[in-house]
Amino acid sequence: MRSIVRTLAVLALAGAATAPAAAQTAPADLVFVNAKVYTADATRPRAEAVAVRDGRIVFVGSSREGELFVGDRTRRIDLEGQTLLPGLIDSHGHVTNLGNALLNVDLVGTRSFESIIERVAARAAETPSGQWVQGRGWDQNEWSVPEFPHHEALSAAVPDHPVYLTRVDGHAAIVNRAALEAAGIDRETPDPAGGRIIRDEDGEATGVLIDNAMGLVRRVIPDVSREQIRQSIQAAQTALNRYGLTSIGDAGVGVETIEVFEEMAEAGELTIRNNVMISGGGDLFSYLERGPRFDIGGEGKLSVAAIKVWIDGALGSRGAALLEDYSDEPGNSGLLLVTPERLREIADAAARTGFQLNTHAIGDRGNRIVLDVFEAALAETPVPDHRWRIEHAQILHRFDIPRLAELGVIPSMQTIHQASDMAWVPARIGFRRLYGTYAWRALLDTGVIIAGGSDFPVESPDPLLSFHAAVTRQNADGWPTGGWFPEQRMTREEALLHLTAWGAYAARVEDEVGSITAGKWGDLVVLSHDIMTVPDDQILDAKVQMTVVGGEIVYTESMGAGGGR
Repeated sequence: MRSIVRTLAVLALAGAATAPAAAQTAPADLVFVNAKVYTADATRPRAEAVAVRDGRIVFVGSSREGELFVGDRTRRIDLEGQTLLPGLIDSHGHVTNLGNALLNVDLVGTRSFESIIERVAARAAETPSGQWVQGRGWDQNEWSVPEFPHHEALSAAVPDHPVYLTRVDGHAAIVNRAALEAAGIDRETPDPAGGRIIRDEDGEATGVLIDNAMGLVRRVIPDVSREQIRQSIQAAQTALNRYGLTSIGDAGVGVETIEVFEEMAEAGELTIRNNVMISGGGDLFSYLERGPRFDIGGEGKLSVAAIKVWIDGALGSRGAALLEDYSDEPGNSGLLLVTPERLREIADAAARTGFQLNTHAIGDRGNRIVLDVFEAALAETPVPDHRWRIEHAQILHRFDIPRLAELGVIPSMQTIHQASDMAWVPARIGFRRLYGTYAWRALLDTGVIIAGGSDFPVESPDPLLSFHAAVTRQNADGWPTGGWFPEQRMTREEALLHLTAWGAYAARVEDEVGSITAGKWGDLVVLSHDIMTVPDDQILDAKVQMTVVGGEIVYTESMGAGGGR
């Protein structure tokens, strides 16, 4: 606990307001009073009132003192005991993927391949012949027969449209015959490096493509327009604000999408702060020469200061790189999507240019390779306070758990993945390897912090699901009783920090956001229930009432557009 307190003190800014002098109490634009305020600031963990002026917090303290900031034009909101938190941060998500998922065929929650076919056929019926039909969200682990399908039934139901359906984790796809033909995939097509074409007993492609094999089809899908990218971003940020999210880490973005983000930031169209990670492919090296950029467009809405690289695939599609074979598929130990040599090239460039390096690693082999590369690159080019990250860090060999703290590497983990995966993970990797699987407490006890998130749209972006999983190790239905390996749980204070202050630190913006502290941006969220004190089984009853970004109310539900004077 002492190490957690020390971490809190480092993350917090000194100087939370005390009794304000008259010269400091010019009217604020927005004042909340009579609230249960959890600040995520160790210098003043609790308060009753918050005032925001010109987008930034100017006061944190008692309701009596907060009233001094109310003027004729102030929007005063009496929360009547409701909970006020710092704006919530999702450190790892995919904005355009979420937007596309909202605009394309939603396959989340489907319980069979047949139900997928029904949804796709319905969309095809209203789509001109020959145009692509795309969807996302299937998970064969949730089907009554948890096996990859064959495309035949899909091809028969939708013969006149090429179909591309992404698995929930984004690391596998199902396509129909028209898509296979468009891509020129047949029995003679070799597996690409870092990918697999699943084949039937006759050697024919089944339509299931794993990791880099997905690119064989993606390359023939028509590019989206800049206007379509903008529409996806707008749809996504509206949904994210609804969940109380005010900042995100966009994990792997191409140059054209970054340009659209920049246009929107300059035009004042962003309602969420985005710490973009440049995708580690294509013309990455020429882009890095521009150097890290923070506060693009002003108002702290956009930064491009990190790189995202994928070292392996996902556990659900057996693409995560393991030190030993999968327990339920002997002979398969997963895939490396880039070579260690390529990752080292990128690490050297990141160290040279000042970019943060965030690397996707799920399997224990993938995580070990990343740690080895990080260690070698940083030994050659030491970077003080580099804050390089491992994204996911789901399966760690016990010998590698302390290495993150030793190297100053931040694990960026999605607690909701544990709640979603725990029912089938033991079959994938066997019980012996479970000690280092979703090992939050083991990591925290070494002294690291954990940046939290959801990996949306792989999971719901709702941060309350992540908070609940972090403190219970259960799914939303409360299973299993007592939690799955409950010794790895976070405390509620840690769960709040990993969705606020720790996420800000992991994005190198802790001076601007992450806690309710005077001087930081006025990013706030109002909840209907006090998630810090209610029983575990009532955490998910909490609803977001209002989301505020830089003092601007970007979402409100039951309080309506008013709630003020």
